[in-house]
Amino acid sequence: MKVSELRDMSDEQLALTLKDTCESLFRLRMQAQTERLDAPSELRHHRRLVAQIKTIQRERELQLGK
Repeated sequence: MKVSELRDMSDEQLALTLKDTCESLFRLRMQAQTERLDAPSELRHHRRLVAQIKTIQRERELQLGK
């Protein structure tokens, strides 16, 4: 998912996407510990997506404060 797509989402959609991504990341981490991952790059992708979403949420918080 591109950053521009994330920026176009509402706050509620971002929160839901963050929740889903964190759950997927948790499942991938558990799978990595218990068995072999099909695509180890998915861990990196999900971690990066979580960081991007949190960054956008923080930017919006700071804009509201001004």
